Amino acid sequence: MTNVGQAGAALGARLRELRRDARLSGRDLATACDWHPSKVSRLELGRQQPSEEDLLVWCRVTDAMMVYDDLIATLRNLRSAHMEWRRALASGRAHRQRQSLEFEGRAGRIRWFEAWVIPGLLQTPAYAKAILTTCSSVISGGRDDIDEAVAIRMTRQRVLRSGSRRFVFVIAEAALRQTIGSAAIMTEQLHMLNQHAANPCVKLAVIPASANACIGSHGFAMFDSESVMVETISAELTITRPSEIAVYDMAFGILYEMALRDAAATNLITDIAAGHSSSSQP
Repeated sequence: MTNVGQAGAALGARLRELRRDARLSGRDLATACDWHPSKVSRLELGRQQPSEEDLLVWCRVTDAMMVYDDLIATLRNLRSAHMEWRRALASGRAHRQRQSLEFEGRAGRIRWFEAWVIPGLLQTPAYAKAILTTCSSVISGGRDDIDEAVAIRMTRQRVLRSGSRRFVFVIAEAALRQTIGSAAIMTEQLHMLNQHAANPCVKLAVIPASANACIGSHGFAMFDSESVMVETISAELTITRPSEIAVYDMAFGILYEMALRDAAATNLITDIAAGHSSSSQP
């Protein structure tokens, strides 16, 4: 069963729990909702996706309106949560970068954690091209528009200096030390990171390799408290369920607290940049 299938089954199981907590049989609930009994069964088994109206009626009949908002978020997450990269990139990587422009522009606060790469909003053109080129070798197809995609990714960085938005970036030390593209590209990238750190709208933190990083995590970006975006190797996940967002909120707080900040962070970045620089010398 796919992750989406599992999520659908989990939603059905949650509806079944609400019905049982209300001490209603499937037939009783169907009668109260004016539905055919088979619909209740299909919804609880995850064989039919409920509509938002279905969830409203279900919560009213089971006297569970307190969980209605959470169920709605789960349903919306099911509809849009799992976007395979092959589909997302079918119109080209530049198109995907334009989509990022839209939702980053809507957010007032963005929190971003990365374990292995520099966050997209902080990348140099050379680093971004190296990343996108490598990704295109794994997820093929779509238009050959990497240069255009890089240009739009650079345009995205305008959001760092526009309006009253605030940004917090937490990056693991491993992302600074591994070589993406070349040592020269990494040297330029890390110097650019320190320039971004001087931006009053940006807080930059680095988790040192020596930290007791008890929370192993994939990279993720949080947009206000409305959504979390997670990029996996094969797909992009958009999380909107409040209870799940709360978990990411807690995890981000823990990651931020274990990280070096201010001068301690920029000094470490400078030291690592010097190492890349020395290795790029002939």
